[in-house]
Amino acid sequence: MAKHYSPLVCLVMVPLCIALAGCMPGLPSAQMDVKPADYSQLSGWEREDHLQLFKMLAEECQRIDHLPAGTFLGGASTLPSGKNVEEWKGVCTAVKTGAVDQPAQARQFFEAWFQPYLITKQAFYTGYYDPEVPASLTKGGEYQVPLYRRPADLLHGRNAAGELEFGHWVDAVFRPYDDRATINAGSLEGKGLELAWLKSPVDLLFLQTQGSGRLRLPDGGELFVGYDGRNGRPYVPVGRILVRRGAMRAEDVSVKTIRAWLEAHPDQVKSVLESNPSYVFFRSVERKAGEGPVGGFGIALQAQRSLAIDRHFVSYGMPVWVEINDKGRDGQAVSWAHMTFAQDSGSDIRGAGRGDLFLGEGEKAATIAGDMKVYGRMFVLAPRLSLPNAPNVGASTASASGGQTAK
Repeated sequence: MAKHYSPLVCLVMVPLCIALAGCMPGLPSAQMDVKPADYSQLSGWEREDHLQLFKMLAEECQRIDHLPAGTFLGGASTLPSGKNVEEWKGVCTAVKTGAVDQPAQARQFFEAWFQPYLITKQAFYTGYYDPEVPASLTKGGEYQVPLYRRPADLLHGRNAAGELEFGHWVDAVFRPYDDRATINAGSLEGKGLELAWLKSPVDLLFLQTQGSGRLRLPDGGELFVGYDGRNGRPYVPVGRILVRRGAMRAEDVSVKTIRAWLEAHPDQVKSVLESNPSYVFFRSVERKAGEGPVGGFGIALQAQRSLAIDRHFVSYGMPVWVEINDKGRDGQAVSWAHMTFAQDSGSDIRGAGRGDLFLGEGEKAATIAGDMKVYGRMFVLAPRLSLPNAPNVGASTASASGGQTAK
């Protein structure tokens, strides 16, 4: 369906989002049922690496400090705080000025500055990873599948509900960009958008599904690529397509089984992949040694600490306690409980209590991510706006509330 926007609004919005560098446009808040919780309900909280968590929080505060005043970070209307950068001023001031260098101090800091809330809806968790894909910077031989940069005429704007949508102007109407089938047929050829060339459309599929990755070049070098927009078409998971076609059962869907099926049915790859009209574009990015890809929040993701969430319900930057108690694909019990941070989002991550855990790089991460479909509980930790009775968790903690914005 065609979407109508004011050209002025759209053209003003595009440079604004680019300037934020974390792609954090405003969006309407949703409602979810939450209830206050206590740290004693976070199973294993006392055994966490609190100092590591504090260092991650400090990195998040550096990011928040560079965002424009009034930036909306997301979050349900039922959460009391943390939805706007102003509501992080107290916490981040205390992070910068407090002398926290011991695990006990770090634990005390979190318990003083954050109030846990249990999302009453059962949580559902999946996993994702940082893939490595063979590629070449030039077309030739087995490298025939283009990895495209973002087209210059691909823009984004807001629909009537305030949601961000990608597309382009066609006869003064804002429409979704070319779908996967049209792009595969050559609609972008000759425009100089090829960032690299891959061996297989299946490699492209998994790179687009993960949203970032590393390209392994023939000479052994590597090129890091990151998400740079999508075509505005609906995302349809390939696993769902195969289940609908009767090719596999829903409970058997995983990265491994999808890839195996596609490799075993090369004559059906084009039809299956083009049943998902969504298409993701990339850009080359720089990474420090050992650093993960940059998530939607604008900072590098950390394995088993970074979580992709639905920003209608959970704000970027919020600590999120992930608690998994379920059975894995092999029927064995799966129990995992740790603190993560909401630092990314995804087109298939929708709803309250929905989380996608970043698992790092390598074959082990890919295998775990492909098999991960588990249930549990989710607690979000909302930042307090002030500390009436500040504990001794840092030299300046007690006075940190002076610059806060009360909502």
